[in-house]
Amino acid sequence: MSLGAIRNESFAGEEEPRAEDLPPVSSSFYLGLRILPREQRLAMYAVYAFCRAVDDVADTPGPAEERLRRLEGWRAAIGELYAGEAPRPSLAALAGAIRRFRLARADFDAIIAGMAMDVRGETERPDEAALDLYCDRVASAPGRLSVRVFGLEEAPGLALAHHLGRALQLTNILRDVDEDAEMGRLYLPRELLAEAGLGALALPDLLADPRLTQPCAILAERGRRHFAEARAIMDGVPRDRVRAPRLMAAAYAPLLERLAARGWAPPRQRIAKRKRDLMGAVLRFGLL
Repeated sequence: MSLGAIRNESFAGEEEPRAEDLPPVSSSFYLGLRILPREQRLAMYAVYAFCRAVDDVADTPGPAEERLRRLEGWRAAIGELYAGEAPRPSLAALAGAIRRFRLARADFDAIIAGMAMDVRGETERPDEAALDLYCDRVASAPGRLSVRVFGLEEAPGLALAHHLGRALQLTNILRDVDEDAEMGRLYLPRELLAEAGLGALALPDLLADPRLTQPCAILAERGRRHFAEARAIMDGVPRDRVRAPRLMAAAYAPLLERLAARGWAPPRQRIAKRKRDLMGAVLRFGLL
C-alpha cells in the first residue's frame, strides 16, 4: 500500500510476470501479492506498475519541468482510460483492472500529484498538513485502489487504506532519512524540527545532530498508532480479504520497532526487514 517495489516493465501485460522480472522472494510486497487469487493478483500488478512508473519519473535526475511534463502525460493517459478510449497496449492490463474492480480515477490522479510534490521540492521539510497530504497521495491512495481489488466494503476499506498507508509511509520515511537526503528530500515536518531546535540547520548539519531523534520518535509513535488502527480494522473484516495487507503490516511493524530501538542519532546503521518476520507473516496470513 505504498509506492515502489515493482519494476515498471514487469507487469504491463496480461500474463503472469516472468520469474526473472520479479522482486526478490524476501520482498513483502511480492509475497503479499503472490497469495492473492489470480485476477486480483494481475490487477494489483497493473496498479503497482503504474505506481512504479510515476515514482520513477519523480526520482529520475533531470530538469523539474521535464519530469512534471511526463507526469502530466501520465495524467492524460489515465484520463483516456476513463474516457472510454482504446487503451494503449502497455496499459491494457490496467484498463482491465479499472473496469473489473471499479477503480477510482481520483486515486490515480492523487498518486501523480504526490509525485509532483517530490519533483517541485515540496517534500523538503514540509509542514504537518503537507506531510499528511503527501502520505495520503503516495500511500493511502494506492491503498484505496488496493482495497477495491481485495473486495473490502467501502467504509472499512477506506479506513484501512488511510491508516495502513500512513503507517507504511511513515516507516519508510523513518528508515530512509539518509537516502532521501541524498536526493534533497527530508520528509520530517518543519514544526517538529523547530521544536527540537533543528529548524535553522542546513541539511548536512541536521542529519549529523543527535537531536534528530526527537522528531523521528514522534513520527514513530504516530506510525504505531496507525498500525494499531489498521489491525483493529482488519480484525473486523473477512480474513480472506485482508491477507495481503496483514502480511504487509506484519513485515513493516517490526521494522518500525527496530528503527525505534536503534534510534536516529548518528551514525545510523541501515535497518532492513528481516526474512524471518516475512516468512512468519506468510505462515500466519498466507495459508488460510
